[in-house]
Amino acid sequence: MSLESLPTRYDPESFESSWYERWESSGAFSPEVPSDRPPFCIVIPPPNVTGILHIGHALQFTLQDLVIRWRRMQGYNALWLPGTDHAGIATQVMVERQLAKEGLSRHELGRERFLERMWQWKEEHKDNISRQAKALGSSCDWTRERFTLDEGLSRAVRRAFVTLYEEGLIYQDRRLINWCPRCHTAISDLEVVHHEHDGAMWDFAYPLEGGGEIVVSTTRPETMLGDTAIAVHPDDPRYTGLVGGFAIHPFLHRRIPIIADADLVDPELGTGAVKVTPAHDPNDFETGRRHDLEFINILDSEGRINAEGGPFEGMDRFEARKAVLEALAEKGLLRGEKKHPMSIGRCQRCDTVVEPWLSKQWFVRMETLARKALQVVRDGEIKLVPDFWIATYEHWLENIQDWCISRQLWWGHRIPAFFCPRGHVAVSETPIDTCPECGAPVEQDPDVLDTWFSSGLWPFSTLGWPDESEDFRTFYPTSLLITGFDILFFWVARMIMMGCHLAGDIPFRTVHLTGLVRDAKGDKMSKTKGNTIDPLEMVHTYGADAVRFTLAALASPGRDLPLDVKRMEGYRAFATKVWNAARFVQMKLEGDEPALEELDLRLLDPAERWILSRLSRTVREVNRAWEELRFDEACRLLYHFVWHTYCDWYLELAKGVAGRREVRAVLRGVLLQALELLHPVMPFITEEIAAHLGHDGMLITSRYPEPVEAWEDEALEAGFTALQELIGGLRSYRAMVGLAPRHPIGITLVNVDTDRAAFLQAHAEQLAQLAAVESIGTGEPPEHSVHELLGGMEVALELPAGSLGEAQIDTIRRQIDQLEKARISTEKRLANEAFLSRAPAEVVEGARRQLDETITRLKRLRATIEAVGG
Repeated sequence: MSLESLPTRYDPESFESSWYERWESSGAFSPEVPSDRPPFCIVIPPPNVTGILHIGHALQFTLQDLVIRWRRMQGYNALWLPGTDHAGIATQVMVERQLAKEGLSRHELGRERFLERMWQWKEEHKDNISRQAKALGSSCDWTRERFTLDEGLSRAVRRAFVTLYEEGLIYQDRRLINWCPRCHTAISDLEVVHHEHDGAMWDFAYPLEGGGEIVVSTTRPETMLGDTAIAVHPDDPRYTGLVGGFAIHPFLHRRIPIIADADLVDPELGTGAVKVTPAHDPNDFETGRRHDLEFINILDSEGRINAEGGPFEGMDRFEARKAVLEALAEKGLLRGEKKHPMSIGRCQRCDTVVEPWLSKQWFVRMETLARKALQVVRDGEIKLVPDFWIATYEHWLENIQDWCISRQLWWGHRIPAFFCPRGHVAVSETPIDTCPECGAPVEQDPDVLDTWFSSGLWPFSTLGWPDESEDFRTFYPTSLLITGFDILFFWVARMIMMGCHLAGDIPFRTVHLTGLVRDAKGDKMSKTKGNTIDPLEMVHTYGADAVRFTLAALASPGRDLPLDVKRMEGYRAFATKVWNAARFVQMKLEGDEPALEELDLRLLDPAERWILSRLSRTVREVNRAWEELRFDEACRLLYHFVWHTYCDWYLELAKGVAGRREVRAVLRGVLLQALELLHPVMPFITEEIAAHLGHDGMLITSRYPEPVEAWEDEALEAGFTALQELIGGLRSYRAMVGLAPRHPIGITLVNVDTDRAAFLQAHAEQLAQLAAVESIGTGEPPEHSVHELLGGMEVALELPAGSLGEAQIDTIRRQIDQLEKARISTEKRLANEAFLSRAPAEVVEGARRQLDETITRLKRLRATIEAVGG
């Protein structure tokens, strides 16, 4: 067998793109439908169509690809379905900024021409995500790529809207909503980010009809322009005689009723009298409904005071706040100001302060949908990982409010509702020109649906719903969703509600919620802090495999990921280690090596049987970790097996006997299985090396390794563990005393178990090769030997005369002096009651450990001096 030699230098850029092209062109990413193989499906959380991948995307893509590759290799009919989201507000804002540079606005262009520009923008940027995903190695089925505004998905959105409307679960109402004056649209409660703020509370007086005054408190004085009542507690004796009377608005001269409301008013807070602005406060809105108050909207869509504000018309809301306070002071009605902490709601998209605004919008009734979504998680039909998110999920759904789904945008799914001049409303999946009720011409609602409405249908609309497509029958419910915990409510809960109600089943069986990727200090990444990490730059610098392994290794369940690029340097070194090991193995191959399963275990030496036993056990543990979504644990196991067990130990053990056919077979076969184990997380380097080792076919379509119980030998592994610990201990001792690595020493095993001692003596050749042990005996230790506890065994080390020179002995004496000073200092600290009582427990414990280690080193060094007669 003649194989092309692996290049001396590991250079991932030389082969990564070519391997991706081979995978994709081979059809490996595309499952067969229909198929006898069990289905496994992941739908990608769709990134914004015009976006670029940040490090959080890289984490998600890595973990999803890892799982899909593993399942594909296990024999599943695996589909990873990619796609992008139209991202209503985000994308429209981008294009509007572009228009502003041209001196245009969307309103000047008109809806039709503006949407042409939007689609042009989408086409120019649509390949951004797929190109970046491919650089990371994402094995998505690009033939099934979806976009939320595709016709098939748009039809699903219209079907969902019409169905929910006809069931009474979608309705239109004039209600208080969250309004963003900058984005000019309603936004849902989840799109409002609350920040604590040091604000102020002002007291001012309303003149009473007939004389006197009533003092109220407010954090938003400008909203008094929309006050339509003053509320007091019905049991508050201070105001009993005022209920039913009126105050007079000082600027607008309207009569304001004084009402009693126990739900709104706490008599212990402030003055016990509360101004009521039903059109600009959620609590006041409900009060207005209870008392049939007038609802006066004082703001326009830009956040300016409208005509209802009288003399303040045209002012910005914050400008009006100052003006109202000044006007109250001029009239002698301002009664005081004090500091007051506040929670300010801001638009998640643009950070503008959100305004509670009275507006006619479309809503989804959530109670019925939430009930089923709660049940499927409580019953275990859907598993949340980590499971501590269940309590948070339940709390949100138990307290859910109706969802405002209409947005005052043009880019998105236009609401399929039509209005005629006579007030009739019709909803339809297809466009209509006339009212089905009276025949009058109709106009379609100009608003679009919240982006999260179409995203909520993603697991089934992408598979062909509402049609009973082959893909839908095969892959729904999907198997697994991997996404960030921050969109548990934005997206995950809504998919569960929509899937259960519309598609007739849960959308996925397991949800793995990842943490946030943070910087090395644990701080959140942001452009303003300058601590963001571009994943594609990391791919260019370290290779995709090192980036993927780093992210997977850091992905501990329930924890954020503190990402230090030094970890990528370390895993780039790991890839280099694998590369160099493969070069060594390839140089030893002669082409006649049988497969591992063809070997007769009885003819193999202990070292070969040991590595096969460790391989089988590692295979079992890695598969278990992948199954449990313990990506960090699987990566730890793989790293330890490849770097330490195979490279550091087995290659060293095999070097002297690598000419033997069975040894060569084990060297190659174990490395190939290690590459197969690594492939889901490090796909590029594993394919490249496997091809150079003569692997039959591509790893991506190979069978994932399974444990072989016949290979496993617990006693043999225990023996080799003792051998490794002995060799490691001897190497450590040599380094401590300055004894040359190849300077021969003798050892005696003292009171060591007979079987263990026999095993070690049987491996005297390996001890000589790896630790320069020239003799190994058992029984009483020789005179002037150094006693060490290595691997739980008492070992006497015999240092021949002249083993250490005068310079080395002087160095040891200096170490003893320094350690003696450290011992005395630490003992004094630990004898100090003040230190013991005031220092943290972990500091005290650390000092005790340090003392124990110091005493142990002193004993070893003194014994060494004594043994060599120094």
